[in-house]
Amino acid sequence: MKTAAVVLCGLSLCATSQASIESEFGPNVIIFDPSMNPQAVQDKCDAIFKQQFSNQFGGERYAIFFKPGTYKADIKVGFYTHVAGLGKSPADVTVNGVLRTQAFEPNGNVTQNFWRSCENFTVNPAGKPITWAVSQAAPMRRMHIMGELRLFIGGWASGGFLADSKIDGQVVSGSQQQWLSRNCEWSRWQGGVWNMAFMGVINPPTVGVWSNKQPHTVLAKTPLIQEKPFLYVDRAGAYAVFVPGPKRDSAGIDWSDGSETGTSVPIGKFYIAHADKDTAATLNAALDSGKNLLLPPGVYQLEESIKITRPGTIVLGIGFASIRTTAGNPAVDVADVDGVKLSGLLIDAGEKESPYLVQIGAPGSAKSHAAAPTYLYDIFCRVGGAGAANVVSAMVINSSDVIGDHAWIWRADHGAGSGWTSSKSKNGLIVNGANVTYYGLFVEHFQEYQTLWNGENGRLFFYQCELPYDIPSAADWANGKVRGWAAYKVADNVKKHGALAMGIYSFFRDASVVMDTAVETPNGPGIYFKNVLTFWLTGKDGSSVEHVINGTGAAINKDNRSVRLATYPPKP
Repeated sequence: MKTAAVVLCGLSLCATSQASIESEFGPNVIIFDPSMNPQAVQDKCDAIFKQQFSNQFGGERYAIFFKPGTYKADIKVGFYTHVAGLGKSPADVTVNGVLRTQAFEPNGNVTQNFWRSCENFTVNPAGKPITWAVSQAAPMRRMHIMGELRLFIGGWASGGFLADSKIDGQVVSGSQQQWLSRNCEWSRWQGGVWNMAFMGVINPPTVGVWSNKQPHTVLAKTPLIQEKPFLYVDRAGAYAVFVPGPKRDSAGIDWSDGSETGTSVPIGKFYIAHADKDTAATLNAALDSGKNLLLPPGVYQLEESIKITRPGTIVLGIGFASIRTTAGNPAVDVADVDGVKLSGLLIDAGEKESPYLVQIGAPGSAKSHAAAPTYLYDIFCRVGGAGAANVVSAMVINSSDVIGDHAWIWRADHGAGSGWTSSKSKNGLIVNGANVTYYGLFVEHFQEYQTLWNGENGRLFFYQCELPYDIPSAADWANGKVRGWAAYKVADNVKKHGALAMGIYSFFRDASVVMDTAVETPNGPGIYFKNVLTFWLTGKDGSSVEHVINGTGAAINKDNRSVRLATYPPKP
C-alpha cells in the first residue's frame, strides 16, 4: 500500500501548475479553452453525447468544462454528463448556441432522462428555446439562460430541480409533471401538471387554490441555504473551489450584481482522487492529513467507507463521480461535526448487503450545528439498476441541523438486478437528527417506509415519491395490522414537523395491493402539511391508496386517480 505522504505528493502537493492539475483530473474531464477551434469543441461534445445518449447503466462518466471566454456550440447532454463553466460567475463563460437534452425513449418520453447536470455558465441561444427535458437526478444550477427555458420535449417528463439561476424569458413546464425551483429569477412561469414548487423565486406563479389547474406551492423566501461549491479558475489562472456564503430568508440570485459572498479554497487543499487507483484507505489517509476530496469522473469501487471526521471538510464530486460498495460496507460516514459539504455523488449499493450507504453523524448524535450546518447537495443513492444490490437503508441522518439540497434515493424499478428479492432495501431515508431541513427530496420504490422521520422539528419542501412497483402480494407488504408501508412516516413521538408540496404516486404493477394511507403522522399543534397529492398512475384491479394522510383524504384507484389535500390537519 502507498503511504499517505507518497499519495499526497503524487496527486496534490506536487501538482502546482495548471497543466499538471488538469492532467490529475483524468481523461474524462474535458476542458475547453476559448482559443480552441469551434469545430473541435463541437466534435468532442457530439462524440460524448453519442456515447452517453442511451448509456443508462454504463460505467462511463464525463465532466465537460469551459474556461472563461466565449464559445459557439450546440451542447447535447446525455447520461452521466456534467457540463459546467469554470468562471467565478456564470457571466464569465458564454456559449452562443443551444443547450438541450433528447429523449432516448419513443414519443418524446424523458421519464428516464436521469443523471446529468449543468451549472455556472451563460447560454445565448439567439431566439431559440433551451430544452432541459429531464426527470430525476438532473439538476440545473447557477445558470443564465438568455431566452426561454422548456422543461419538456413533447412526451412525459417526471421531475427536476432548478436552483440559483436566471432565465431572461419564460419557463415553460409543459408536460413536466413535478418540479422544484429555488432562488431563481425569470420573466414568467407557464404551466404545471401535478406538483410544482417554488421557493425564493422572483415572479413565481400566482398562488391559487391547490388544484389540478393550480398545482403550485409558493414560499416567498428560502429560510437558509448555502449554494453548492464549484470548481473554477481564478484571475491568476489557478484552480480553486468556491464555497458560497450562507443566505437567510433569500429570494432570487445574488451572483449577477457582485454581492455574492463566499470563500475560495485553493486546489492544493484538495486531494484529487483517481477511480482506477484509489482505495478507501488512500482516500481516508488524505482526509486524515487535512485534505478535502475532489472526485473526478469514474466509478470508485470501495471496500470500506470514506470517513469524514474534520469539521468543514468538502467532498466535491464532478462528472457524476460514483461510489460502489463492494464488501457490505457503507460508502460514506460523516462524523457529528460542523460544516461538512458533501456534493455531486452517485452512490451504488453492492450485491452484499450494507447497513446504509450514507450516514451523517453516528447514532445518538446530539450536538447542535445550527451555527455551521452540514450540507448535502445532489446526493443520488441507487439500489439496483446497475446490478443486484442490497442495503438496509440508503441514507441515515443522525446529526442535527443538516440541510439537504436535492437528493434522489432510488431502489431500481428497471435495469439489471431490479426485483423484490434481487435488490432489497427497507428504507430510502431515515432522519433521526433534530432540525433537519430538506429542499427537493425524491425517494422511490423502497420496501418499507420510503422516508422515516424520527427527528424533532423537521422541515421538508417538495417531495416526490413512487411506491414500489414489484410487490409480490399484499401479504408481502403488510405492516402488522396496517395495510402497506407509508410513503412518508413521521414517528409517533414527534411534536413538531412541517412538510409542503408532496406528490405520492402508486403503480402496483405485480399484485393487487390496498394501502391504508400515503402519509402517517402524529397529530398536534406543531404538525402541519400543505399541498399533498396522491395519484394512481395505474395498477392491478382492486389496488388503491385509501387515504392521503392518516384517515383524511379520499382513496385513489382506477376510478378516482388523484386526490389533493390542501392542508393537514384540515382547517375547521
